[in-house]
Amino acid sequence: MVAARGADESTEWREPIDLVALCANASADLAAAFATGRDRGPWLQHAELAQNLLGGDPGAIIAALQAAAFEGASCADLGRSLGYAAALRVAQFGTANEHGDWETAHHVFTYCNAVHQVLKRIGGDPEHVADFVEASRAVLHGALAIYLIRYLNFPPARLPALGDDRLESMPSTIEEIRFALLDAFDRQHQIDAAANLVARHLTLGHPPNLIIYALAHALLREDAGFHAFQMFEAGVRQFDEWGNTEPGHHILVAVARYLAAHSPTERGWQQTADIAARLSRGDQLHADEPPARP
Repeated sequence: MVAARGADESTEWREPIDLVALCANASADLAAAFATGRDRGPWLQHAELAQNLLGGDPGAIIAALQAAAFEGASCADLGRSLGYAAALRVAQFGTANEHGDWETAHHVFTYCNAVHQVLKRIGGDPEHVADFVEASRAVLHGALAIYLIRYLNFPPARLPALGDDRLESMPSTIEEIRFALLDAFDRQHQIDAAANLVARHLTLGHPPNLIIYALAHALLREDAGFHAFQMFEAGVRQFDEWGNTEPGHHILVAVARYLAAHSPTERGWQQTADIAARLSRGDQLHADEPPARP
């Protein structure tokens, strides 16, 4: 860990704007804003703040965080907005970007989710958190990481929504949607198709847990890497925060788009299972002919 190099040491964090210094200067101010606003009652502007976090001015982004804290937002509230904003970066990822750029968006989203989960765990002592400059710094780093990957949304992918013409001709029953989704994951370049099927399920009012199960099924069929499981886990956690709402739908669309971009895999586990079955029967794997059975 001592030898690790943080992303905030890279050139993009220093030029043309010194974002590291911006964070350092704002951390104490944000902690003070928490202390001022902690008795101002519940704060419910999570979605509005998330949209502000997608802006192109780092100074305005920090000011929006400070204003929210001053108005009564907790650290966990800011973490929730971070998670949604980062999910929108994935949901609106432009497919003209290089394929490897999906991982850039994935890292920011999973980082923001991790920050949110930690802030929730330490949120039981508001007085302590108000003076916790490290918590403020984590929020600021997440917000500026979202800012730095804004280029991934130029132009932004269109979010499917209720009344979208692309959804009207799609399957409508739960089973039909599930079958079509799994079929989409069996073919390459089905990013929009998978996202639209998830949106179709949700906009028709079908239970969200069933489309989550279908995404889990699609993931587990693949010979997926760690990032895919991270993406799914973070997406489900963030969906649980928002529930069956428009932001919640956008988060599941983000998960579907990322997973579809990395499917299908070669599914090497099927070969592994076949080898295990042959060994259990006593077959010789490298012989020209299988041994005779009595």
